[in-house]
Amino acid sequence: MTTDLEIKRKQALFRAQRRGFRELDILFHAFTNKYLHLLDEEQLDRLEVLLAVPDWQLYGWIMGKEAVPKPYDNDIFALLCDYRAQRAAPLASS
Repeated sequence: MTTDLEIKRKQALFRAQRRGFRELDILFHAFTNKYLHLLDEEQLDRLEVLLAVPDWQLYGWIMGKEAVPKPYDNDIFALLCDYRAQRAAPLASS
C-alpha cells in the first residue's frame, strides 16, 4: 500500500526532473536521487515550494546572483546549494 508520503515523494521527483530548464533539471534530478528518500513531510513541503518558483529566479538564487527571499531560505535550499557546490568542486579543481 502506498502512503501519502510516498505519493508526495513521487510527485516531487516528477516535478524536479521536468522543470524545462536544462541546468535545473540536471541539478534537481541528481539532488532528488540522493536526498528525496531522506526528507520528512515538512521538508517535502519546502521542496515543493522551491519547485514552484520560476526557473530563472531559482537559478539566480542557487548561483548566488540574487538574494534569496527569507521564506525560501531554509534547510532544503541550503542542502540544495551545498549539493551543487559539492558537485562543482571536482570540476573547479580539474
